[in-house]
Amino acid sequence: MNAIAPAGASAAAFLARHAARAGASAARDAAAEWLGRAGLPRSGVEAWKYTSLRALGDVAFAAAPAQADPARVEAILAEAGRVFGLEPGLPRAVLVNGRFDPALSRLPAGVRAVRFNEATDLPSADDVASALNALLAEDGLVLHVASGHDAGRMALLSVVIAGDTPLSVHPRHRIVLEPGARLSLLDLAVGQGNYLNNPVIDIAVADGASLVHAKLQAEDVSARHLAVVHADIGAGAHYDSFTLTLGAGLARHEVHARLGAEGGVVHVNGAQLLDGRQHADLTSVITHGAPACNSRQTVKNVLSEHARGVFQGKILVERIAQKTDGYQMNQALLLSETAEIDAKPELEIYADDVRCSHGATVGALDGDQLFYLRSRGVAEHEARAILVKAFLHDAVALMGDDMLRAVLDRAVESWWNRKDA
Repeated sequence: MNAIAPAGASAAAFLARHAARAGASAARDAAAEWLGRAGLPRSGVEAWKYTSLRALGDVAFAAAPAQADPARVEAILAEAGRVFGLEPGLPRAVLVNGRFDPALSRLPAGVRAVRFNEATDLPSADDVASALNALLAEDGLVLHVASGHDAGRMALLSVVIAGDTPLSVHPRHRIVLEPGARLSLLDLAVGQGNYLNNPVIDIAVADGASLVHAKLQAEDVSARHLAVVHADIGAGAHYDSFTLTLGAGLARHEVHARLGAEGGVVHVNGAQLLDGRQHADLTSVITHGAPACNSRQTVKNVLSEHARGVFQGKILVERIAQKTDGYQMNQALLLSETAEIDAKPELEIYADDVRCSHGATVGALDGDQLFYLRSRGVAEHEARAILVKAFLHDAVALMGDDMLRAVLDRAVESWWNRKDA
């Protein structure tokens, strides 16, 4: 049986938009050839076993307009700042409908930013979301931190506004930290309406550098979100990431991290908080390609009503990667009998001197703990909130930057208050 569906309305519309563009690069043409031949994955594709793109494949997404109502954009940014407790003076790069808006942006000292250039910033793609992004990327940023410089904190803010016509945006970013450089990045996606947000970030963390990357996806439930991070980690370098998924009706966040030199460290932690009929998928592949590297991954899911969460995590240890230390854990808390979690932790090890472990647990709120709190006079909704926040606490606490951790805590609080209202 053919594992790939025909292109469908969505893929056909994407290809038509590509065909209308003059002078496309070789990378775009390769992506078009791949998408035209393969279409969007449905059943039978192992990497998409638990996440169907059937609903996506039947929508002919149009290109987003270059301009959006400035007052509406400002209102969305102000609301995000209030809800998530963003510092008013936090340096930021703002994208509106997938395009960089310099008027709304203020970059930190020591961070050099240049606009996306398809001739240099489109490497070949071997996954669906990256190929789609390569096909249609129009804007984005290359952020560059010089050797030995501590750039502090900044935000990468994406705002998408759609009306009656379904839109798609495909921002492409690259973050480069030279040896010894440091940066803490809040990657926040918000928006309103029916759209597809398909961001791709290519990350290079050179020897001895450190990137703290907190992603908060809090988009409209009518939106779809397909994102990919490709990260290459140098010798003694650190990539500390946390992805918190709250929004979009359909979301998938992929992380492909490679430890290519001795002593590198990767953390790919996250949480998915879903209700209604939301579907969110966190898929990761962490490749140990050098000796004495360390990876950690803890992913928590809180699912209610008919929500479905997916975790697919793979640790690949190549033969050269002796002295590898890898850990992976996925835990799910189901708040209703109709919520669902699919977990597939995986180890693929070719070295013989390693320490690797993985696991997965699924459960409901502890009835004894709930009874104990109720017996002490705590109202039921408050008791449930205490237990849910306690379940999430040790995952969010793994974020290494205090300010970013506070933003994630505020986001968890706002989600629960909205759900429990």
